[in-house]
Amino acid sequence: MPWLKKLVGAIVILGGVGAVAGWVGSAPVRLDRETLAKLGPGDAARGKRIFYAGGCTSCHAKPGSQGDARLQLVGGLELKTPFGTFVPPNISQDAKDGIGAWSVEDLANAMLKGVSPSGRHFYPAFPYASYARMNPADIGDLYAFLKTLPAVAGKAPANSLGFPFNIRRGIGLWKLLYLSDQPVVPFPAGTPDPVMAGRYLVEGPGHCGECHTPRDLAGGTKKNVWLAGAVAAEGSGVVPNITSGEGGIGDWSEADIVNYLETGFTPDFDSVGGAMVDVQRNMAELAPQDRAAIAAYLKAIPAHPNGYPARKRAN
Repeated sequence: MPWLKKLVGAIVILGGVGAVAGWVGSAPVRLDRETLAKLGPGDAARGKRIFYAGGCTSCHAKPGSQGDARLQLVGGLELKTPFGTFVPPNISQDAKDGIGAWSVEDLANAMLKGVSPSGRHFYPAFPYASYARMNPADIGDLYAFLKTLPAVAGKAPANSLGFPFNIRRGIGLWKLLYLSDQPVVPFPAGTPDPVMAGRYLVEGPGHCGECHTPRDLAGGTKKNVWLAGAVAAEGSGVVPNITSGEGGIGDWSEADIVNYLETGFTPDFDSVGGAMVDVQRNMAELAPQDRAAIAAYLKAIPAHPNGYPARKRAN
């Protein structure tokens, strides 16, 4: 049957073309020269602000660290997710086990494109899907600040992932769907400056949407319900809705949000808990105008009801 042979041949050819297209489309993409030129000379004082806004200590400090030990970025925290266990690496200035040998261009490619110095995809447990919205000059400043931190020997354990999540090349296809430098929430011309500044901090370095937004089956954030709360990546808990929608923080004033970020106390005098403890500790390091900008943004974004399934109360 000649027609059957032709059909099989066509399927094989189409499959081969698709495989080649997938391989090419999934290749790591580095920053262009124009973007790299915007990194600038770097300023460590400004970089300190970006360091705390970005929450670097939350994942890269040794678990349980306090005080100055939080600046020893040796990694090792285990993030147990449905995709496997991710372990943030050593990002101290140790040239062998950390990133002490990285150039500023290496850091920029990692944070804005999710690509390692060796040209491999980073897994998006490293929140570059949010960092991609950052200004390159802020990456240059962060690099300058990281250079002031101690070198700490010791390589963090490897990730523990099963098939197919252990195939890094597939992350390239994920990036085609979810990696963008465009803002999530559009605002019209004339929007107050604090709201715009808050958008940058929340959607970019602060990467708040990585935990507070529901995800689809491929692990991408559902931007149509931005910051509506989500099932926690680890365990069986939930991450709260931080919009003004039902179940969210609609009854919080901007002053309430600012006070929470600074002190860790809610309007009803409860205190911050869980993973948010480290986040709030980082937010307390920011300038008052930064916390005020975050609050202004959260009160200006669209309201959504809780983005996670209702939980039954125990009898």
